[in-house]
Amino acid sequence: MTLVSRAPHAAPPAVGDELLPRLHRELEDFLARAPDTAPELAGALADLVLAGGKRVRPTFAWWGWRAAGGEAEGPRADAAVRALVALELLQGCALVHDDVMDRSATRRGRPTAHVAFATRHHRGRWAGDSRHYGDSAAVLVGDLALAWADDALVTAGLDPAALARAWVPWRAMRTEMIAGQHLDLLAGARREESLERALRVARFKTAAYTVERPLHLGAALADAPPHLVDALRSYGRDVGVAFQLRDDLLGVFGDTAVTGKPVGDDLREGKRTALMALALGLARTADRPHAARLLRDCLEGQGVTERTVAEVRELLRDLGAVAAVEERIDALVASAGQAIDRVDLAGQAGPALTALAAGATGRHR
Repeated sequence: MTLVSRAPHAAPPAVGDELLPRLHRELEDFLARAPDTAPELAGALADLVLAGGKRVRPTFAWWGWRAAGGEAEGPRADAAVRALVALELLQGCALVHDDVMDRSATRRGRPTAHVAFATRHHRGRWAGDSRHYGDSAAVLVGDLALAWADDALVTAGLDPAALARAWVPWRAMRTEMIAGQHLDLLAGARREESLERALRVARFKTAAYTVERPLHLGAALADAPPHLVDALRSYGRDVGVAFQLRDDLLGVFGDTAVTGKPVGDDLREGKRTALMALALGLARTADRPHAARLLRDCLEGQGVTERTVAEVRELLRDLGAVAAVEERIDALVASAGQAIDRVDLAGQAGPALTALAAGATGRHR
C-alpha cells in the first residue's frame, strides 16, 4: 500500500510536542506494514487517519501514562506510543460509520468515505446502486479500522502485564463506543426530548471513548494505583461530556473551515442533542409553543432550509439555551479540575491535563 505522508496536526507545545510527531510516524509505519489484502479499503482508511484530526484520544492517553509516572523517552515509552495508534484507528472506525449513519457529505474538508466510494461507482458505470455500494464499502472500511485497532494494540511491543492491564479499558471502550452510537440512533427514532437522555448519549458516545477510557488506558499501561485511575476517570467523564456539549454548539454555530463539516448539519439531520433538549425545555417553561414547534419541526427534518437554520440559531440564543450549555461546560471543566487536584500527578501531567481540558472544550477548538 502506498501512503502519502502528511504533517501531524498542530497542538499546544505543553501537551503535544513530546507525542504527536512520534505518533504520526508510528501511525504511518503501522499502515505501511499492514496487509495489502484490501488495498482500496486500506487506502480510504489511510487517507482518513493521516489527513489530520486533533489526535485527542491518544493525547489524553499519553497524559494518563505520564500522570502515572510513565516516562517520556525510552523503550517503554516507545511501546506506549505504538499502542496509542490503536486509538486513532478506533476513531477512524467511529468516524466512517458515523458518517454513513448521519449521511454526512464531508469529513475534514473532504468527501466522506461512503460518498467517495459511491462517486467512484457512479463514474465507472458499475452494476447496482451507487449509494448502496458506497455505504457498504464504507462499512467495511470501518470494520477494517476496528480490526487493525486491535492489531495495533496487541503488536505494540508491550510487556504481557502491561497489555493485560490495558485490555480492561480497551474492551470497555470499544463496547461503550458502539453502545453510545446505538443510544444516539434510538434517541432519533423515539423522538426523545429528555435532557437526561441526551446527556446519557454524550456520556457513552463521546465522553467514555474520547477522554475517560483513553486516560484509563494510558494509566493502566503505567500500572497506576486505583485511586489515581478513579481520579483520572472522573476528570475524563466531566471533560468528555463538556467536549460533546461544545461539539453540539459548534455543530450549529461553528466555522466549517475549523470543524471540517458543514455548519448546521446537526439541525438538518435532526440530532437530539443536549442543546436542543435544553431549548425545548426552556420553550415549554416560557410558554412559547411556536418556538417549541419550530424546534420540533427542525428535529423532524420538516422543510429545514438555510432560513430555518438561521431562525433556529437565533431562537437557541433567545431562549437562553446557548448560555445554559456554556454554563454547563464551565461547571464540568471546573469539576474535572477538582478531581485531579485531589491526587498527586507525576511530572507536568497536572498542567497538561488542565490545558487539555481548556483546549478540548474551548469556544474555538
